[in-house]
Amino acid sequence: QVRLVESGGGLVQAGGSVRLSCAASGRTFSIYHMGWFRQAPGTARVFVAAIRWSDGDTYYADSVKGRVTISRDNAKNTVYLQMSSLKPEDTAIYCCAAASGSYGYPVWTVQSYDYWGQGTQVTVSS
Repeated sequence: QVRLVESGGGLVQAGGSVRLSCAASGRTFSIYHMGWFRQAPGTARVFVAAIRWSDGDTYYADSVKGRVTISRDNAKNTVYLQMSSLKPEDTAIYCCAAASGSYGYPVWTVQSYDYWGQGTQVTVSS
């Protein structure tokens, strides 16, 4: 099992920045890749970014490309999501996810992940 705990959310003004953290514990040696998804009220969970644990390869949703950077600290078993130029439409609960294998699903799909955190709220005020 892998346990994921997110932190760093809060209320941010439009145009501002925020850095989210996701600390993994448990069977972290099994992590293949990690990702961030977000979910606004009444909508489905949407892919934001992902990173492959072994080589740091990154993947981004088109909607956030250029405004978001995902990174990892293998020693701390932590993945980060740095977001800048925030817009009110970025308001959502941001969830961290981890995969213990590739499973044949693209990293931008929820099916690619075994473990999920509880999420952290990011609210962007206009």
